Formats: sequence, structure tokens, C-alpha cells
Amino acid sequence: MTDILPKKNEEYGTKEYWDQRYSQESDDSSFDWFKSYSDIAEIIRELVPDKSSRILMLGCGNSTLSQDMYDDGYKNIVNTDYSGILIEKMRHKHAESRPEMEWHEMDIRELKFEDNSFDVAIDKGTMDAMMTAKADVWDPPEGVVQNCNREVDEVLRVLRKGGIFVYLTFGQPHFRRRYLDRPGTTLEIRKLGEAFHYYLYIVRT
Repeated sequence: MTDILPKKNEEYGTKEYWDQRYSQESDDSSFDWFKSYSDIAEIIRELVPDKSSRILMLGCGNSTLSQDMYDDGYKNIVNTDYSGILIEKMRHKHAESRPEMEWHEMDIRELKFEDNSFDVAIDKGTMDAMMTAKADVWDPPEGVVQNCNREVDEVLRVLRKGGIFVYLTFGQPHFRRRYLDRPGTTLEIRKLGEAFHYYLYIVRT
């Protein structure tokens, strides 16, 4: 694992790093930022009671979140990641066991989906990867601000009225609220964990 860790944290925000990492990892490798699905399953079931909901996974990586949700009955999951290498691996890995899942090479800052086409969007650590530039956390670089705003703009564009955006992160509210507090939406924040806290941001359209 150590040979595929980035030399600098900023590399987590580059497509080149992830392409290289996924090309080196075995096809059955998986990695989950923060919580696994078993840790948040009850919350997901509460927030998304209709298991036929169309769900957009933003920066899916090789996390087991999508497959675990699929196996829990959420069959209508559309996975996106900007690493084409990863997407091909995941498409092949799940083709037989989870045939209804979709896999698309796509940048979350420029989604190719129609307006009002999803009920749910989920980000588990993807926005965080865009925040790894060296800088004052209280005053992030303009590029970081633009990237995070573009993600949220795109998510709100593709969500249907009454949809929800679920974002799981270790980022505290004073660092994340600026991107998520949008006109015409409501924002709920839940703190998870005991010794080390995670935060679940829920934006309702």
C-alpha cells in the first residue's frame, strides 16, 4: 500500500495520481474513506426509504459503498469517477453480480446527465480530495473554492425537486457550510462517531 500513497497530499486531487494508483491495484482491491456502509446503513435507509430511487455516486472510487447499497436493495445506482481505468475495472468486476449498476467516466464538476434526473446524490470524501491543496484552511485557494462550488452546482442541477445530496466527510461545518448552504435548499448537519467525529451534510432541494 505504501508505494501507491502520494508523496504529497495535494496529489489526492489529481486525476494522474488516481489513474496510476488504480492501474497498480489488483482488480479486487477496495478502499473506503471514512465509514463503511454498515456504519451508516440505518441513516441511509432513513434518508432514502424508497429503494427504487435513482442514486448518483460522486467519485465512486473502488469503495464498497455502491455494492453494499446494491446488495441492500438499492438497484438503481449510477457510479461516476474521473479515472477511466477505475471505471473499466469496476464495470468488469460487477457486470455479472450487479448488472443493473451503471459506471461512467465523468468529472463531478461537469456532469453529463440531464437536469432533474436523480433522486439522490452521495459524496463520501470526493469533495475532500479537491481540498488537499496546501493553504490556510480558513482561506482556501480560489481554485479549490471554484471546484467545490462547481460540484455542488452540478449536483443541484441533476437532482429532482425533493431530492437530497448526502455528503460524508471529516470536514467541520465552518469549513464546509460555505459550499452547501444554497438558496432554495435546506441544510441539515449530523455529527457521527465517538472519539473522532465525522459529519453528514444533507442538502434537500
